[in-house]
Amino acid sequence: MNTILIVDDDDALRTSFHKLLTEEGYAVKSAASGESGLAMVKNDDLPDLVVLDLRLPGISGIEAFRAIHRIEPKMPVIIMTAFGTTETAIEATKLGAFDYILKPFDIPEMLALIRQAIEAGRFMRSPVTLDGAPEVDAKEAIIGRSKQMQEVYKAIGRVSTSDATVLIRGESGTGKELVARAIYQHSLRSDKPFLVINCVAIPDNLLESELFGYEKGAFTGATHRRIGKIEQSNGGTVFLDEIGDMPFAIQAKILRLLQEKSVERIGGRETIPVDIRMIAATNRNLERAIEDGSFREDLYYRLNVVTISLPPLRERADDIPLLTGFFLNRFSAELEIDNPGITDSALALLALHPWTGNIRELANTLQKTLIFNRGAPIGNDDIHQTIGDMSSTGANLDGDTDDAIRQWARKTLEGGAQKNLYDSAMGRISGVLISEALRMTGGNRSRAAQLLDLSRPTLHAKMDKHHIQIEATVAKKPTSMR
Repeated sequence: MNTILIVDDDDALRTSFHKLLTEEGYAVKSAASGESGLAMVKNDDLPDLVVLDLRLPGISGIEAFRAIHRIEPKMPVIIMTAFGTTETAIEATKLGAFDYILKPFDIPEMLALIRQAIEAGRFMRSPVTLDGAPEVDAKEAIIGRSKQMQEVYKAIGRVSTSDATVLIRGESGTGKELVARAIYQHSLRSDKPFLVINCVAIPDNLLESELFGYEKGAFTGATHRRIGKIEQSNGGTVFLDEIGDMPFAIQAKILRLLQEKSVERIGGRETIPVDIRMIAATNRNLERAIEDGSFREDLYYRLNVVTISLPPLRERADDIPLLTGFFLNRFSAELEIDNPGITDSALALLALHPWTGNIRELANTLQKTLIFNRGAPIGNDDIHQTIGDMSSTGANLDGDTDDAIRQWARKTLEGGAQKNLYDSAMGRISGVLISEALRMTGGNRSRAAQLLDLSRPTLHAKMDKHHIQIEATVAKKPTSMR
């Protein structure tokens, strides 16, 4: 359970936060001043996130932030500020605060920001073990003794201590994010920020402002200046995940960033120098994307300084026993059950499966198998049942459902050309699936992510992208806090 420390002198706001965040599954601590909040950070176990008001009695919020940042620079801090102190909040962001939010704020927006901040903190603080056979208590690890994985380990070791741009390639589920984090954690910038931007999880019209920020008045709704994630990560590392799906227009700005080491905020004329290390990842065939005009060739060559290619699981089946042992240990601990083990014949069966979803699919299979396991070693029947259940998820829809979708598609297409019709339709279907999964699980994100065969961070990203709110699918809650 993640712990959040709220530092604000408003008793009512702290009470509201405690109720809201407890319902969301967080452990909550609170302090009414910067001094008491700082004392809790010094004396208690470090929280996973601090939410800090700028206007506090005694030492100011900015002084409290500086002190917290000195104690643990990798702990994310969200600044709360009134409109009149926006410039101070921007200064805090430049100094390393994760982000700031204006009071009064929208609850779904704040919850989304909290999820992003906790995930960013986990990325920076949770070590990724680089080992062919990790210790039993390892939380996250890159696993494998195969020849292909030995080459991956060597590449990580060689590139980590340089500032070279790295492109990580591989199918979905092969562990590209873990490799990026391992490079960061072994780099000379490991004490600086590590920001992850998923290029497909953020709507195209928001991605540019998220990356580069904007000036006041740059567009409707830009009531104040906002620092972009690139500028915010100055001195650190930026990981652009799924860069192959980045909109073509934004690719030009990334190219300029790599060439000139500078950015411009939207609506601004100032060129802002930045010192970042870029890591990018994609599961797309970039060479084909260049041919069809969806990816810039000049950006490809700028990114392709060092390439690390991750093999699909089917090409390193010898590593499946190691991976299986790791996941059984991890999920047994999470489920608070004894590890039942697995028979040799079941392991052989796992080695024969094609694993189109790679390591993520294997992990989901083993987790589901453990949930239904009754204590005996996992055998062939358990694997057949789980893999069969999971494969049936992708089977053809029944006739009635299929016909209904066809009728809707025909009616939509007959309405004439529409801007972004395909993306809009896919987003609508995705939104319905996610909403129904949340409704079926009573708003439990972890269980909904399992139903959808998604990681929890991916589910959160898609909820943010499609503006899906728990209260809209399960229960009503207030929509703003002051």
